[in-house]
Amino acid sequence: MKMTLDADLVVEAKALVALAFRNGPIEDLHAGRPCTTCSGNREVSHISDEEMKAIMKSAVNTLYRLLWQRDCDPMAYNQNLALGRRYTLHWDDPELKKSTRKGSRPK
Repeated sequence: MKMTLDADLVVEAKALVALAFRNGPIEDLHAGRPCTTCSGNREVSHISDEEMKAIMKSAVNTLYRLLWQRDCDPMAYNQNLALGRRYTLHWDDPELKKSTRKGSRPK
């Protein structure tokens, strides 16, 4: 089955990413000044293991809370999505192509 863009899912996906990632610990890392020496160098780690763990734990905790709300408290879920939508009004829509990231599964 060919994947297509669904406007409602686009908005929901962007809102969830804003709430679970952008507004989490990664924002603190992003707020600092860029390293002019290592910028763009893929051989240099830009996030420590501890920072990555904090980002992922925060994202899992937030997504769990949001998915629980979706099933058990739809009013709270919709309020959170409305908040997330405000952050993503000018974000690009998803691109429906195969991921080239390491560890991704083929579609």
